[in-house]
Amino acid sequence: SLARAGASVVINSSRSVADGKAVADSLPRARYIQADVADDAACEALVAETLAEFGRLDVLVNNAGTTQVIPHEDLAAVTDEVWQQILTVNVLGTWHMTRASVPALRATGDGVVINVTSVAGLRATGSSIPYAVSKAGINHLTLLLAKTLGPQIRVNAVAPGLVDTPWTAGWDAIRERVRAQAPLGRTALPGDIAEAVMGLVLARFVTGQVLTVDGGMTLA
Repeated sequence: SLARAGASVVINSSRSVADGKAVADSLPRARYIQADVADDAACEALVAETLAEFGRLDVLVNNAGTTQVIPHEDLAAVTDEVWQQILTVNVLGTWHMTRASVPALRATGDGVVINVTSVAGLRATGSSIPYAVSKAGINHLTLLLAKTLGPQIRVNAVAPGLVDTPWTAGWDAIRERVRAQAPLGRTALPGDIAEAVMGLVLARFVTGQVLTVDGGMTLA
């Protein structure tokens, strides 16, 4: 959506380099830069490369994340290592990228941060307890940063329900339940989330909000 609106875009991933480059190559003004958001120095370098390439930074979309599928009742399976991995990528990664981007975003006078969280951060659901807790943490971080960084920077979040991606390809039982119960009768496509992100980018008097994008599933 940003690219279609004429924005230059930087695509980032930590591991899926070929896929990231393919996305960048499909866009008119885009570049792929590999970086692990769990690494604070890598985030600083990512922002520096972005500024060197394009000269400014107007919008940061924090979409990097990880999880492990662990039934909530299986407390023994949730080791400290699981907590550390998920919290480091999801929460600290969002923190690292935002902090690294603040000077450039503030310089524009109307910088935007959009955090991609999850309905798992709003309800007692999700692929694992650490994942849900990490998303709840990002939701609250969104509010705190919005209060702290205004008026030069707006900070909002989108909280998707189940999205059809390669990661969720095998989640057929959950997908069928969503289709049966959600008022809009289907799971989300990536484009649905992109549209919500773009809406918040354009909403110049909105900050500190977490927008649920789940086809109404939270009403069920």
